[in-house]
Amino acid sequence: MRGSTTAWRRCTLALAVPMAAVALTTAGPVSGTAEAATSTRSPALIPASDRQVRFTADGTTTYGTVHIPAHRAGHRLAAALLIPGSGLTDRNGDQPPASTPHTLALFANTLGDDGVMSMRFDKYGTGRTGWGRYQNSDHIDMAAYTRQAVAAYNTLRAQPEAAPNELLIVGHSEGGLQALLVSRTVRLKPAGLALIAPQATRLLDAVDYQLAGILDRLVTSGELSPQQAQLNKAGVSRAIADFRAKRQVDTSGLLPFVDFLLNGMFGPHNATFVRSDDAIYPPDIARRVARGTRTLVTCGTADTNVPCRTTPPLLTALATAHTTGPGLRILPGLDHYLHPAGTPANDQMIAPAAQRTLHDFVRPWQHLTAS
Repeated sequence: MRGSTTAWRRCTLALAVPMAAVALTTAGPVSGTAEAATSTRSPALIPASDRQVRFTADGTTTYGTVHIPAHRAGHRLAAALLIPGSGLTDRNGDQPPASTPHTLALFANTLGDDGVMSMRFDKYGTGRTGWGRYQNSDHIDMAAYTRQAVAAYNTLRAQPEAAPNELLIVGHSEGGLQALLVSRTVRLKPAGLALIAPQATRLLDAVDYQLAGILDRLVTSGELSPQQAQLNKAGVSRAIADFRAKRQVDTSGLLPFVDFLLNGMFGPHNATFVRSDDAIYPPDIARRVARGTRTLVTCGTADTNVPCRTTPPLLTALATAHTTGPGLRILPGLDHYLHPAGTPANDQMIAPAAQRTLHDFVRPWQHLTAS
């Protein structure tokens, strides 16, 4: 991916030895003839492990990791597909070397604590997968990423430890929208969806409010006048309207970083993807979620990428679909990476409140880890 691609996507939605079984022997009372000792044996405990997997979508091999928590032999486990956010985000939720919060790897560990196995994968353009048949970002669209995620879901379902009727999808940021798209597409519907700080609006609406927020903060810090901020806000909205209408986009006169981001998005290396993502209104997809699906939606009050004010239409759509579960969980003081506000983005941690929310989401499936 060219430098411009990486830069604008960071500023948008991503702005990531078996234990021996113990034989219990009891001897009955001796009464004339010896009674045979009886023994019971519990299933062997299989320790936690990671399995490297690969699968093919659209003629390209995708590489991923299946995390299998400790479990008793023969027990099938609830299994969660982890879908990364926007941009060049790999299986761990990182965009190395600049951004390494390890979000998805931490999700895998948190779910594993509850006995839920998971699978995460290097989306196109990242990690071992690379671009494959696409060669670069020029012609890839949202549907290609959805097909890749669907193939990942089917690969997870086929794992020998996975309970086929206890499949979950956990998506972060843009991955939340992908979770909805995968749920709509697959034949065997997931039992649960966790939409973590999900993309809840059209992509370019998100870009509009994110850039407006940046400009407002520059005014507050004294680095920009209110008039300059208003001029740039109007220029961003005009550029978005022109791009959507397939007119020539003019960013002249805007601040250099705004001009750079918009031209990176609307240029030849990203226009196909941006147009295909922006055509999707997430609540429209949410209304098609299967009735009874256990659903979680989170928003952090310090999240400037996906503010809580953007989620009501998505929540209404999920209610219309008659989903169940925790529903909305507001995370006070947490940012887009589930860090307390002010925490460096590369800190590899998830705040305890976010961990508790994930634990609550998978509560109905914890019994599958019977020890």
